[in-house]
Amino acid sequence: MAVTDFLAASDIALAINACKAKDSFSPNMFLKTVGLSKKNTTEIKRIFTILDQDKSGFIEQDELQLFLQNFSKGARPLTAAETRGFLLQGDSDGDGKIGLEEFSALVKSS
Repeated sequence: MAVTDFLAASDIALAINACKAKDSFSPNMFLKTVGLSKKNTTEIKRIFTILDQDKSGFIEQDELQLFLQNFSKGARPLTAAETRGFLLQGDSDGDGKIGLEEFSALVKSS
């Protein structure tokens, strides 16, 4: 299963290009541009499963750093500041990781 099974390659390219510059990544803007905010709960869960690379049930800091690369192999890793900002925005319970419910809420708010 790949993100391109659920999202258009053209939308992915647009979203990746919009945050090519260091420290230009915005979770809400990326999720909206890539088309994830238009997806239903089942599709959001499937994307979450892809992003949760270690299958822990959470997207942790190291997985967030490689977030863009899940969408495009040649994409850059997020900077430390972008990763922290993404985690702060998505981690509503403060446990240092983003669960499925938190990810769904973040997607729906974008």
